Amino acid sequence: MSEIKDFKSRIKPTWCPGCGNFGIWNALKAALANQNIEPHQVLIISGIGCGSKLPDYTRDNGFMTLHGRPLPIATGAHLANHDLRIVLTHGDGDGYSMGGNHFIHTIRRNIDVVDIYQNNKVYGLTKGQYSPTSDKGYISKTTLAGSIEESVNPIAIALSAGATFVSRGFSGEMKHLTWLIEQALQHKGYSLVDVFQPCVSFNKVNTYQWYQQRVYKLEDESNYDLQDLSEAFKRSKEWGDRIPIGIFYQVKGKLTYKDQVPVLRRDALVKQKLRTKVPEKIKNEFI
Repeated sequence: MSEIKDFKSRIKPTWCPGCGNFGIWNALKAALANQNIEPHQVLIISGIGCGSKLPDYTRDNGFMTLHGRPLPIATGAHLANHDLRIVLTHGDGDGYSMGGNHFIHTIRRNIDVVDIYQNNKVYGLTKGQYSPTSDKGYISKTTLAGSIEESVNPIAIALSAGATFVSRGFSGEMKHLTWLIEQALQHKGYSLVDVFQPCVSFNKVNTYQWYQQRVYKLEDESNYDLQDLSEAFKRSKEWGDRIPIGIFYQVKGKLTYKDQVPVLRRDALVKQKLRTKVPEKIKNEFI
């Protein structure tokens, strides 16, 4: 049986005290342990940013990629070895800005990965510039008069692109976030877990207290239908006094990309024998 302590790394986090990433980190470890996934059975892929340090702080298979490129790397890793459980942890700047194009196309292909976004609504690692998810009017080091851009709505984008599991959590609600990640791990297909992750150093607006006064859980709403796409879109637009967290939308049974490729259905590529004669010198460069 897997335990949380199995994921303990010898490297200690350098996040700021109180950073929302601690909640995501602990929730992910708890979710993996609760699902009895061993460290060698998971690959955590990240990009560039504060939250993208998470694989280094966790005992598992880890891969830190370029800015905005975790999803294509995750796609390749999954198709090569779909016996590994692939989890991504990256920030809103990494994923929704530089990686925005990959975000859409990974969704429409229904790649079987769990995609966790550490959404602090600001660029934290580079010291407080506005990000794609910063609210219009947000004052930062690069928007002294307030941002004139509309904020990216990742929930609505995921729904539009055809995601089969769309959810949002809050790092200040760790038990709930652990449950959300567990549900994503159980889901077959692309799973979005967008997480409100307060940046205590540079975002003085969207704080723990700010979210605690506003978030409500969709599962507490009577008769909420997870398969009602119209209602999911409606809830995705809610912002202000009431902000929903939880599972917005889930549809089971849709074929994943892997399911539709005959050679991948047979077995993981890493377990299949090469069917062509490859010169030993070339083969050895890749093995």
